Amino acid sequence: MTNAPFAVVVVTLFPQLYPGPLSVSLSGKALAHDLWRLETVALSEHAGKGRLDDACFGGGSGQVLRPEPCAAALAEAFGKAPDGALGICPAPRGRRITQSTIRRLARASGLVFLCGRYEGIDQRVVEAFALEELSLGDFVLASGDCAALAIVEAVVRLREGVINNPQALEQESFEDGLLEYPHYTRPALWRGREVPRTLRSGNHAAIAAWRKKQAQEATLERRPDLWKEHRKRASGLTETTKSV
Repeated sequence: MTNAPFAVVVVTLFPQLYPGPLSVSLSGKALAHDLWRLETVALSEHAGKGRLDDACFGGGSGQVLRPEPCAAALAEAFGKAPDGALGICPAPRGRRITQSTIRRLARASGLVFLCGRYEGIDQRVVEAFALEELSLGDFVLASGDCAALAIVEAVVRLREGVINNPQALEQESFEDGLLEYPHYTRPALWRGREVPRTLRSGNHAAIAAWRKKQAQEATLERRPDLWKEHRKRASGLTETTKSV
């Protein structure tokens, strides 16, 4: 499917959730201009005369989505997706998503999601279709749909042509391993709070230094894990530079 737009196909119990928030703003405009396409596959249509879910082997509360309907729906979804599309299963047990993950997904020809519900999905389906289990963070949602919507929005905005000024993507949180610096606009004085004078100075070097310092301080305070990795990478670059 050469020159085909980036495609997302979602297997879900709730097709009515889509496109939802993806129909507005950047992703919605890109969807309207055929920069990407979105389809859903209703999991309920693949239940046949059987059940979609059943009790867990080994006991425990909650129901698990059965492998047969999931496999049938995934087969349909991959048939609608471009060759080489990546399969994703949003799940709390998955690897935590980072901006690096989003950049990798954005380079794919398309994405196929299997959105779970209830207690989860029979693990054999995940293995059979080589689905990558991904997590938004250390919390639990009622289904994989909200996670899928978030992932798709993050991915689509990185696709070529979606954002008019690609340089804006280079100054966001996580792009250099740091959280983003704070932003201000008019008026310069609001409710007794003043915009930092440096930002109004017109001194571009001073502004750049201020923004870097603010990003470093925010990262150190709020995400010490990111700060540790940032310092490790910075040290590695310094050592490489010395050895050249």
